[in-house]
Amino acid sequence: AGAGEGEGAGLSEAQRVLLERCLQMLSNAPDDNQSLACLLLITRFCPAAQLGRSTLRRVFEAVGFSLPTRLLVSAAKGDGGCPPEVLLGLAVSLLAGFSSDPELVTHPQLLKTVPLLLDLVSQQQDLHCQNPDRQPQAKQGPESAGQDHDGSEPQPEERLEQALPLSPGVPGHNQERGEEPAETDTADQNCPTPNDPGGPLVQDCYEVLWGVCGSAHGPALLLSREAVPALCRAYCQSQALSRERGLPLLAQLMSGPTRKRAWERHAAQLTALLDRLTTEFCQAPEQDRLQLCTHLPAFLPPVGGSMEVGANMVALWGGLRPLLQARLSPAQLGLVLVLAACLLDLAGWAPLGSARLGCLLVNRACVEVRMGLEEPPGAVVTEMQQHILTACYRILEAALEQACSLGLAKDSSQSGSPDTQISLQQGKQLVGVLQEAFSATIYYLQQVTPSRYGDPFVFVTFRALCAWLAEETSCLRQEVTTLLPFLIGYAKAHLEEDRRDQGLANWMAEMSVGDSAEDGAWSGEEPLRLLLPALCHLTAEEGPRGVLLSLGTPALLTHFLSLRWGAGGRQEGSGDPSMETACSALLNITVTEKHTVRTDPSFTSLQSLLVDAVPALLHKPRLLMLAVNFCTLGLLITRLRPTPPGVRGEVRVRRFIGSSLQFLLGALCPGGVSTEWAVLWAEGAAELWRLSLQALAGSIAALPWLPDMARDGGWLRDMLELLTGCAALPDSDTLEALQEFLTVLAQHCPHCRHDIAQHWGGALSTMTQLHTALQH
Repeated sequence: AGAGEGEGAGLSEAQRVLLERCLQMLSNAPDDNQSLACLLLITRFCPAAQLGRSTLRRVFEAVGFSLPTRLLVSAAKGDGGCPPEVLLGLAVSLLAGFSSDPELVTHPQLLKTVPLLLDLVSQQQDLHCQNPDRQPQAKQGPESAGQDHDGSEPQPEERLEQALPLSPGVPGHNQERGEEPAETDTADQNCPTPNDPGGPLVQDCYEVLWGVCGSAHGPALLLSREAVPALCRAYCQSQALSRERGLPLLAQLMSGPTRKRAWERHAAQLTALLDRLTTEFCQAPEQDRLQLCTHLPAFLPPVGGSMEVGANMVALWGGLRPLLQARLSPAQLGLVLVLAACLLDLAGWAPLGSARLGCLLVNRACVEVRMGLEEPPGAVVTEMQQHILTACYRILEAALEQACSLGLAKDSSQSGSPDTQISLQQGKQLVGVLQEAFSATIYYLQQVTPSRYGDPFVFVTFRALCAWLAEETSCLRQEVTTLLPFLIGYAKAHLEEDRRDQGLANWMAEMSVGDSAEDGAWSGEEPLRLLLPALCHLTAEEGPRGVLLSLGTPALLTHFLSLRWGAGGRQEGSGDPSMETACSALLNITVTEKHTVRTDPSFTSLQSLLVDAVPALLHKPRLLMLAVNFCTLGLLITRLRPTPPGVRGEVRVRRFIGSSLQFLLGALCPGGVSTEWAVLWAEGAAELWRLSLQALAGSIAALPWLPDMARDGGWLRDMLELLTGCAALPDSDTLEALQEFLTVLAQHCPHCRHDIAQHWGGALSTMTQLHTALQH
């Protein structure tokens, strides 16, 4: 009952004449009987699919929602003059026509019928009259119309034909009175047959539901009206049109932001549906199995959920195996790769059961990436190709992670049989084919201009390359270095313009990329977040580092840290790993590019941020890793830039140094590493702690007041008491870093030298370099 865009397209001249006369009569109909007769004629002789939107609007203006509502009431009561199925079919047909209008489909009166329509498609509502033995009255219209009828009054259709003789040549009508019609001319012949698997009634129900689903808030509304269990029930019970119309509709509902809420509310029904689909998938012939690949991704539970789907995952991979090994068209292979990517997202590699199958999957995905991206400049990647390539990227990212760990089971929770483990040789081969695929992504991104920075597919390609660069930058070093202007420019454009795009978030949610759109609008910080691990590697290499400095990378990273700190980075919580990663990249630059630190204005801003942030981070154990990063980076910059500009510059630095000393002191205790630091000590905190002590030692020449601060503030006393109370420090590197700082204190401050000598013993007695300094 959907409407075409062309007004009266496909209608014959006779049909158009009849249609216009019926519309005129409908507009002037004195009662529901004549309205009903007009509608019956329109639906009989003018197919709904050939009626334009303006025609349906004229019908709506004539009858509104009140007539279909009364027809539904009469059908439910079974007390009308026409068979209930006639009234029901006509009412739903009207609603289906109205639902093709974007304004009418969101009307509250239409939306109120959604539960009834869902009952009809799931066969919860009896499609027959409640009084099946009752014979329809021959000469009475529907009582629901609220009209009083005379027993001798002709049927509405007969009365309309008397008032409006039909033109010769109209299909389905006798050209002369008395001639037998080609088809039985009764109302029953024109009403849908509810139990027919392709019945018009069920078809019209789905038309309305599809129309509602396509509206702005339609999916959420259908979810609230219990559409998910109704459609699941319809499919599992093999109800009318459930495969052709119901399953795609349910897939549409489950492909957007409503997916997570649907699983939370209807896990049992969706699990039963997934079980049914999995069984059908494994038993279906190849062509039907490929068709199911289209819908299955939508019915997998969200990643990270608590649903147990292990058995289904194993079965689905078993059904995918012959498809991966078969000769398929690009479109067919795309369906397989999309489903495979979703299964990997959900359950990892373990359910594959075979390393060979995993390698085959990765190879096919890599080939698709190269074929899709290694096109001549100017070639357009179609929407279908983007969907397939996005799935391939997810396969490549998962394969990269597993190849680098030399096993398809990264942790004990995913450990499986030896067949699921890849060998070292297979791992090297995977890295080789991955390298070719990511080389294609570099080639593609080199052609991207700033005008396309908002393209979602550019983002997912950028994201995939960043995953590769986070693990590996040496294989394609020259190509990556050449691409750096794009990578930095892309991240900078999004960060500085703060491109918040809900459309991009929705697109990524549909492609299972990143967090779902319901978690918030996509932020302009995302590209830089993804690039940060690569920048840690690249800033450690002289060639790429020089290019990054020329592109203003320190300023970009400083701007990012300022934004995150201002957005709540100081709040007690689990911390923001991206801020720590940004600090690591800046540390590489600070340690290796001293001239840049002294002259680049961005380091002035960075130092100002750090000297104020560290005191604010004290006594926040959940932010300890961020604090030690800030502390170390701030001390290294202060060593090269002793006093920040401004009237209170030295005051702020003194406060920063004092806070840093107390913070670093808290890392050690008589038994070794303190409880607060123990968890993070082996994860990088130890190295940063030592680097901080080295920076303090190197700052004494530029900050002559530092030894007095260390002594008068109690740091030296507390540290000496700690050292004399333990026999050794956690490791030799920690001892060397602490010895270096104590030695410089002793060399620059007689009072410090005296205090150290007075506390000699314990771990201090193992510091030979310090002992030598005390003798001079």
